[in-house]
Amino acid sequence: MSNSPNCILITKTVDELINKLPSNVQPITHSDQGWHYQLDSYTKKLSEHEFIQSMSRKGNCHDNAPIESFFHLYKTECLAGFSPCKGLAELKAVSLEYVNWFNYRRISSKIKGMSPCEYREHTLAA
Repeated sequence: MSNSPNCILITKTVDELINKLPSNVQPITHSDQGWHYQLDSYTKKLSEHEFIQSMSRKGNCHDNAPIESFFHLYKTECLAGFSPCKGLAELKAVSLEYVNWFNYRRISSKIKGMSPCEYREHTLAA
């Protein structure tokens, strides 16, 4: 998170991801066509680390449907009725707690009554 979308934010995000990924994967990163995702430094970093870059097509919101769905849930389950955060640090803490809950404890009937992480493990084992 940052006070604004900028080159530092997206570079830091990719660096954190690179440090956490196993060496035997070829990750795909998906974004909209925002200016910061088209910067030469960003696309070069993705290429150097063998990322596949995917971008939404203009006028096709369906490409971003999964993340838009997540943010809808984030706003309604985490932020609705929540008093405004006192700053970026508090928003980060609240958001990290929600993402952890969402990934590991939130059960979804859409994915066979499992949390997203349970479903991923179930799918990978199949």
